[in-house]
Amino acid sequence: MALWQGDEARHDPVARSRAVEFAALYLVTPLVVAVALPPSAMFPMLFAVTALGLVLLARTRGFRARDLLRGGIDWRVVAGLAAITAAASAAVMLLVQPAAFLALPRENPGLMLMIVALYPIFSALPQELLFRPLFFRRYGALMPDTRTAIAVNAAVFSLAHLMYWNLVAMVMTFVGGLVFGWAYEVRRSFPLALLLHSVAGWILFAAGLGIFFYSGNIERPF
Repeated sequence: MALWQGDEARHDPVARSRAVEFAALYLVTPLVVAVALPPSAMFPMLFAVTALGLVLLARTRGFRARDLLRGGIDWRVVAGLAAITAAASAAVMLLVQPAAFLALPRENPGLMLMIVALYPIFSALPQELLFRPLFFRRYGALMPDTRTAIAVNAAVFSLAHLMYWNLVAMVMTFVGGLVFGWAYEVRRSFPLALLLHSVAGWILFAAGLGIFFYSGNIERPF
């Protein structure tokens, strides 16, 4: 079954309903979280939206849970992303917060190990389920082509991080969204997308960029 249906999909009643869902889930919800909810509500909101997303995904025609296990791991891609992420993270930290560079593994290795163990399960996995299979399988037909879908996917993934109210988080998640979306939709591998997200997260926190992704540091501009 073709994923991209173009104008025919957008004029279909089901597609219009999906468009409303899309707007509510990927546009309205992150704006409400960023503007109206306290930082302490962010993770509960993530889990609640993930639960809703799983219900919608289970009701999506053609989706099968076992598809999440398909697709291999290209270790060259993983190594390339790791190298680029490490270089970019080091550059950003040495530019804006040099004293905090590598502070977490140096000063609190126990917490760093906890992040390595728990981040893939409690952060990367819920986000990947929401922004990759749910986005592409349920709402992909609203987009005219694969490139546009990946670009929109990266944009809404970045918007979901508006709650941190800093440009570093927004830019890095947009770039990450392009890579994760490509891994899922072009390489057809949810495991690869999840691993890339996890590795990127580990490196960001190890480098010290966790200060830009920590709810305790949120300063709203209003």
